[in-house]
Amino acid sequence: MKNSEKCEKIYEYSFEISVFLQTLAMIHSIEVINNSSLLPGVKLGYEIYDTCTEITIAIAAMLRLLSKFNCSQHVVEFQCNYSNYTPRVKAVVGDSYSEITMAVSRMLNLQLILQLLEALKNVTFTDGESEFQFDLQGDINIGYNVLLWKEVNGHMTIINMAEYNLEKDAFIFKDRKTEKEFRNLKQIQSKCSRECGPGQMKKTTQSQHTCCYECVSCPENHYSNQTDMDHCLLCNNKTHWAPVNSTMCFEKQVEHLNWNDWFAILLLTLLALGIVCTLAVGIIFTRNLNTPVVKSSGGLIICYVILLCHFFSFVSTSFFVGEPQDFKCKTRQNFFGVSFALCISCILTKSLKILLAFSFDPRLQTCLKRLYKPIPIIVICTGVQMIICTIWLTFAEPFVEENFSIPRVIILECDEGSIMAFGTMLGYIAILAFVCFISAFKGRKLPANYNKAKFITSGMIIYFIAWIIFIPIYATTFGKYLPAVEITVILISNYGILCCMFFPKCYIILCKQETNTKSAFLKTLYMYSSQSESRLNVNISLDSRPNEVPLPNHNFNRKSPVTLEQGKASQSQMAEHVQSARKGIAKNTAGTLPRKRMSSI
Repeated sequence: MKNSEKCEKIYEYSFEISVFLQTLAMIHSIEVINNSSLLPGVKLGYEIYDTCTEITIAIAAMLRLLSKFNCSQHVVEFQCNYSNYTPRVKAVVGDSYSEITMAVSRMLNLQLILQLLEALKNVTFTDGESEFQFDLQGDINIGYNVLLWKEVNGHMTIINMAEYNLEKDAFIFKDRKTEKEFRNLKQIQSKCSRECGPGQMKKTTQSQHTCCYECVSCPENHYSNQTDMDHCLLCNNKTHWAPVNSTMCFEKQVEHLNWNDWFAILLLTLLALGIVCTLAVGIIFTRNLNTPVVKSSGGLIICYVILLCHFFSFVSTSFFVGEPQDFKCKTRQNFFGVSFALCISCILTKSLKILLAFSFDPRLQTCLKRLYKPIPIIVICTGVQMIICTIWLTFAEPFVEENFSIPRVIILECDEGSIMAFGTMLGYIAILAFVCFISAFKGRKLPANYNKAKFITSGMIIYFIAWIIFIPIYATTFGKYLPAVEITVILISNYGILCCMFFPKCYIILCKQETNTKSAFLKTLYMYSSQSESRLNVNISLDSRPNEVPLPNHNFNRKSPVTLEQGKASQSQMAEHVQSARKGIAKNTAGTLPRKRMSSI
């Protein structure tokens, strides 16, 4: 017996006397045939290999048997045609285990080598008394015994139940008792494992008998549609999926933010409300065109441009809803980016104008006069954003993408093309908003009727909070609701600026009409200039500079109404007073004022 040392390394079993006896019986049978007249002129040789119940060891032995006849090298020669190939052996007797025998027989058939069973089908021989032969199925005509393996008192006992006679095609029993017991045997299985159904696969058990297996369910995204399958079939993960223990693959459902989704409906409702509010503000401002509140807002043209930008920003969010298309993917971000940049640019000019009108610091006045060019500021700031969007669309345009990361669905979404370009567009808007915030923050203490600065500051703060929260949420969110995150942030930004800049003005126009008059505005301006001049006079006195500019003592606290002519006269006097105050401040700052910083606003 060969390969015994290898077997001891693989299986640490005790010596099996039954296998050894079978080997001796095989050798004895061959020697008896050689010493008899069964095969005249022919002597049988043999090579016996121990497979250790391992298919790999059996295959290795089989390759040795297939080596070329009378060749010193025990390897199989490669040939395109093996019809004239003569191997070392003519026939092979299989292993006692069927799974090993089947694997070996497949390899032998490829090499056109018959098994011993095929060669014996046409053989007839006698042992002196009885004649033996094989039928077409390879069965010998001696029949077989029916043995019953029965456990008695913890020990396995083999009982000879009957003998099957091939000629009579009947069972022969020793006695009536045995026959009765045999007839009562039902559902006897000749295999150690049950049949695996669809949705399952066979898994070899960790035992000596490799033909035994257990049934396990197919894992997720795998399936089996037949019984006793050796392995489960894999679904196409891009287009199909399958649950555990599945008999078929299911087509993945394509999902995106639909128009009929409850969250999309909520966002679209807020979008429509924002458009209605924008149009309502435009109508209110148009009908009250000549009132001080509208005039102090920077003029109707600037207000119309800002409201139009809000309208476009609201409309741009609709491109995030519905089935993604190339046009929507390329339009939605750039449409919002340009319109919102134009909006912030207009608000920036208003912030600079407020700061220029009410700043008493000569150095700041000089700097603001050089910078304050409304139309160039708006054109340049918006033009830079248009250049960024053009480069984005040229070199890394957004496109429609199918996201397969979720097991059971396909997410149809827009890939931004370049995260860097997307971040640059949003970052540029943030820079404009920050400059606008700083300019407005410096003018936050202006008179109430003119104080758009504090509302602009509030609007910018809302914008910053919304987009700072957006970044981590956008980076960690996936699925069909990812576009809804950006829609929400855009709506918050638009509502923040709309509510802070225009709603207070509309409230004054509709509900506080007594403060929307020239006399009320002149009174507020005079009180603010008086307070500012008083603070300036205190600083100048502390600096030992007697050059003060006296303030006229107008009695704005009287209850009698102010006529238009009186208002114009008072406005003219106040303007002359402000200019003279600025000249006085300029004189004082030419002296020793550098030692003390003047408080402007």
